[in-house]
Amino acid sequence: MKLRKTIPLFFVAGLVGWSLSACSSAEPTTLKDAYSGKFLIGAAINKNIVSGNDDASMEILKREFNSITAENCMKSAWLQPEKGVFHFDDADRFVQFGEENGMAIIGHCLIWHSQAPKWFFTDEKGQDVSRDELIQRMQDHITTVVSRYKGRIKGWDVVNEAIMDDGSWRDTKFYRIIGEDFVKLAFLFAREADPDCELYYNDYSMMHEGKRNGVVEMIKNLQAQGVKVDGIGMQGHYGLDFPDFAEFEKSLVAFADLGCGVHITELDFTVLPSPDSQVGADVAAGFEYQQALNPYSEELPEEVAAQLYSQYADLFAVLLKHAGCVERVTLWGISDADSWRNDWPVRGRTDYPLLFDREYQAKPVVKKLIKLALN
Repeated sequence: MKLRKTIPLFFVAGLVGWSLSACSSAEPTTLKDAYSGKFLIGAAINKNIVSGNDDASMEILKREFNSITAENCMKSAWLQPEKGVFHFDDADRFVQFGEENGMAIIGHCLIWHSQAPKWFFTDEKGQDVSRDELIQRMQDHITTVVSRYKGRIKGWDVVNEAIMDDGSWRDTKFYRIIGEDFVKLAFLFAREADPDCELYYNDYSMMHEGKRNGVVEMIKNLQAQGVKVDGIGMQGHYGLDFPDFAEFEKSLVAFADLGCGVHITELDFTVLPSPDSQVGADVAAGFEYQQALNPYSEELPEEVAAQLYSQYADLFAVLLKHAGCVERVTLWGISDADSWRNDWPVRGRTDYPLLFDREYQAKPVVKKLIKLALN
């Protein structure tokens, strides 16, 4: 008869304990875990993800990110295409998705000239509405939307893109009809609808000295009137030679000095040539397709990919240096396949702006960014 050897229970217990200890001390392997305690890592998501029609993106989102921003479904043109007629289905699913997955939820955006419905600014005769009427429409919209998600949204981009690169006010219907007060009123209406929600101002090209100074002046004026701005969103629509990181850092510090949290929003790096160096991130811009503007339709050359990865690493190095005032970094999309950069400002191009490729695989720079956070 063959005797069966047994392993002492205390040895098994010790082995299990060692295994659990080893697992718990392992270094983080995801972006959200690596940057835990530093700042949130977010992504803008579209309705295909929240409605369950994009499993590959959803898998990446749940694994790598701990914050979500509504890419389109909370813009006024989507929410209230007709006066008094609200369409909340997509926005409701977005918020529910964030709650079910324990993510910080960012609403984008309440007041923006670019994707507002036409009725917002005109009467039944097609003429501009009065100042009082536009203020009332702003209040009705903001109050209805913010109240619906009260206590469920971490923060709102209240006003988007009100300042030009030279620091002057952008000439929009809001500015023309109401004047500078439209920003103050938007923040007051949002604060009244949800006193505990964080409220942000969001804009692009924020490292330009003129825009930096214009935004600082605007925020200081708001603060002097008792209007609290919790955070400033620096849109991160960048390129291989942009931004100047020294100027970027100056803006980051200037905004933090206002007592506002700094959020890097809408982050992506285009690798494609721009048809106009002055286009910024104006979504209204559009240019005719030319093959010369789409040089990497088949694949991205290694040397260009190396430039892209270097830009991401340099940006995150600056952000980690100021992790005490940076609260969130949000990528504008999940993979290259669904990035807006493929169609803006020239439709039909092939761009490579995000951290995950068209096959939903992490680019090599992801490991580098994780390593940066752990150093």
